[in-house]
Amino acid sequence: MHMIYPHWSRSQFVPVWATSTQDALELMRNSIQGERNDELFYDQLIKLAPNQEQAEVITSIRNDERGHNQMFHQMYWELTGHKVMGVSNEVPDNVNSYIAGLQKAFQGELSAVEKYRKIWFGLPYGIYKDTLYGIILDEQKHAAKYNNLLLQNLAVNQ
Repeated sequence: MHMIYPHWSRSQFVPVWATSTQDALELMRNSIQGERNDELFYDQLIKLAPNQEQAEVITSIRNDERGHNQMFHQMYWELTGHKVMGVSNEVPDNVNSYIAGLQKAFQGELSAVEKYRKIWFGLPYGIYKDTLYGIILDEQKHAAKYNNLLLQNLAVNQ
């Protein structure tokens, strides 16, 4: 049996997530400036990890984020001809509890997926969209890893 699907043009769906190129570039610039805080936050979380195995998971996530930051810098420069200078003035939150820190990191990864999806819709087709798609998949993987760490630690603390 041959199934016939209705044809939906892309334009029927785009307004839900529509992002102008200018908005996408501004979101990208903001993402770059906030990365340093994320790195400092993850460094604190690594020190609070109850064992080497969990510390290594967070270290691998932090290292992925450093790579993403370099990719964002490169894409921004290629798309605008400008480098992103300076670092965010925000003071990173202190991590007082490993569980609370894991929860914050988990939520941060999910927020990054939402933000990066907006950026994706504002980028030209080709290598920039492909690169950002890879970053989005990494962020989803990171969220899953933080969720797993949360579950491990909540089970131990019950």
